[in-house]
Amino acid sequence: MDTSEKLEILQIIDPSAYVAPNAVIEGNVTIGPESVISYGAVLIADGGTITVGRNTIIMENSVIRSSNYNDCIVGNNVMVGPHCHLSGCHIEDEVFIATGVSVFNGAYVKSLSELRINSIVHVGTYMDEGTTLPIGWIAVGNPAQCFPPDKHEEIWRLQKTLNFPKNVFGISRPNNSTDSLIKQMTDKYSSFILTKRS
Repeated sequence: MDTSEKLEILQIIDPSAYVAPNAVIEGNVTIGPESVISYGAVLIADGGTITVGRNTIIMENSVIRSSNYNDCIVGNNVMVGPHCHLSGCHIEDEVFIATGVSVFNGAYVKSLSELRINSIVHVGTYMDEGTTLPIGWIAVGNPAQCFPPDKHEEIWRLQKTLNFPKNVFGISRPNNSTDSLIKQMTDKYSSFILTKRS
């Protein structure tokens, strides 16, 4: 999408859902029946859409995001604990996401899985049905391989092939630009956000 293009905003919040008074809902967001968006939660659809299913709980201070490249779908009967970060991922029904979990763009978590405290599901990672990711562990790849946090070299060997800059910002690595990768990402994202809000 051209960043100069204005987005049509469509929010659908079922009347039986509860959205706390200080929660932030921005962009194309759908919240299903009897779901709860608790205090301080932030749902920001930046270029894509966010869909929250039925009877899903988004607890305090969690952040749910979509992007131009990845919608964010959170299914039915999902529990998202406090201080979680879900970005452009797909969470199927009946998944438990404990406090402090991060799930990144293009990741797919199948039903009946448990992501325990402070665990991480990396970009483009696919987790089979009923998978448990232990406290603080990291899932990487398709199919997911799970590692304790002290296995950085093994994690990076898989993670670098997942191409975070391309999947999240649409920037290839390496490319012909003389600017650093970080500069390219921040320039592109700030331009998009500022154009969207002007």
